[in-house]
Amino acid sequence: MILSGAGEALVVALALSSFVFAAFRWLPGDPARLVLGDEASAAAVSRLRDRLHLDEPIALQYGRFLRGLVTLDLGDSFRRPGTGAMTEVLSALRPTIELSVLAVVLGASLGVGAALAASGPWIGSTQRNWVDRTFVLAASVPLIALAPVLTWALAARTRLVPLPGDPQAGVEGLLFASALLSIPLGAHVGRVARAALSELGEAAFLAVARAKGAPPARVLLLHALPCVAGPIVTVVASQLGALLGGAVVLERLFERWGLGTLILQAYAARDLPVLEGAVVAAGLLFIAAQVLGTALHAAVDPRVRGGVG
Repeated sequence: MILSGAGEALVVALALSSFVFAAFRWLPGDPARLVLGDEASAAAVSRLRDRLHLDEPIALQYGRFLRGLVTLDLGDSFRRPGTGAMTEVLSALRPTIELSVLAVVLGASLGVGAALAASGPWIGSTQRNWVDRTFVLAASVPLIALAPVLTWALAARTRLVPLPGDPQAGVEGLLFASALLSIPLGAHVGRVARAALSELGEAAFLAVARAKGAPPARVLLLHALPCVAGPIVTVVASQLGALLGGAVVLERLFERWGLGTLILQAYAARDLPVLEGAVVAAGLLFIAAQVLGTALHAAVDPRVRGGVG
């Protein structure tokens, strides 16, 4: 299972890298002229073409590009001469991973916690319906619309939390940004967990646990929750791609450092080596998330392993 997934991931990664390479070389216009502008001298354009190896055969350029990805050496950044393009990409990759991982933890924890709270005998049907409606609302509202509203209300208006893009916000800023990013994931996890727990209903083994005197919270946590782990992991895995995309958008929205900010900065400055490396890195991060999600799903659901085998 894992080896098969890794092989497919390598094929997709190669296809992605090839597409990025072709996109910047086969689109209309001279890449060197696009970087320098129409007013650049012919000598400057020639020097940049030589620096980018654009006069070499396309096969040689492609091999050099793939070798650069493997060795993490795509040349120097145009914006910051003397700084390697992949150095900038790696410096932006870490904050994006931190933001995404924390959002996954928060979203999964909040979603499961809310589902458990709404599934016990301590809550009435009216309150349970309101929880379900809240899940639907939170899952349906676009993050790009919800995040600015919550930021204005909680950070700009009431100052309960720091602005996510404030360099001085530190861990609190990271937690707030991750919490915003986790809302859609938490809503999806909550809906699936609630439905699975409701479907489990009055299963015989739960009735036995209650008959033995186990308190409701223990029945839910130790007996019911493990049985619905498969659907929860499945929805987390399916939402990882959307969460990573949301992280890139959120970084730019709040001007936090990360891959999203780096990609837009490199695009604005026509920093081709950094732009190539950042786009490929974002794609590889998405592929890695999908492979991890598939592996986790197979780990908790024997039916998936059996189907692959």
